[in-house]
Amino acid sequence: MAPLASSLSPTHAALLALAIGAGSLFLSHVNDAGFWLVKELFGLTVGQTFKTWSVMETLISVVGFGFIMVLSLII
Repeated sequence: MAPLASSLSPTHAALLALAIGAGSLFLSHVNDAGFWLVKELFGLTVGQTFKTWSVMETLISVVGFGFIMVLSLII
């Protein structure tokens, strides 16, 4: 990514960093501290938390990436 990022404008390099960050959230699971926090806070089982947490994190990732793509068309 370094050769690609060095040729981008600062604005597009920031969008690239945001897209990488959004992609890192896709299908998060039990090694995430937030997973265990949500499990204990809402009194869910590991299976219930895995189903809800994974879906939520995947939605955040996809919506975030979509928003970044739209933002790249505007900027």
